[in-house]
Amino acid sequence: LKRTFGDLSLSSIYESEPVGFDGACFYNMAVSIETELSLPKVIKALKTIEDSHGRLRGDKHFAPRTLDIDVVSYGQLTGFHDGVELPRPELYYNGFVLWPMAELAPDDIDSKTGLSYQVLWQLKQVEIEAKQKVWRIDPSSVAAILKP
Repeated sequence: LKRTFGDLSLSSIYESEPVGFDGACFYNMAVSIETELSLPKVIKALKTIEDSHGRLRGDKHFAPRTLDIDVVSYGQLTGFHDGVELPRPELYYNGFVLWPMAELAPDDIDSKTGLSYQVLWQLKQVEIEAKQKVWRIDPSSVAAILKP
């Protein structure tokens, strides 16, 4: 991501149980970039990065994957743009999306609700955590797992 987009802002890393299937836990985080690229060019760049890390296209939607990078929001766009719904609906019901966003950009305003990500997390946290286990992890534990 840094080679493609330059400076990045990163949330902590979160681990979560899989949603929609049984399997290994997932690592998640939010990343913020500033770019002059159009949304279609950003999406294309992200797919290229996913592919270079072994992402197989055409797999089941709810299945393990090597890397999955989604555009959750893009400026203040709302609705469908270039085949992507913005903000991503998962933002409102998956803790592994909303919690990192609230940490990374607590005061940024969600274009759909008009609320900050921190306020959204405060409003949704209990409901989300009742359905889904998500926890912040020590980055060194991920580094140890991912070492070749």
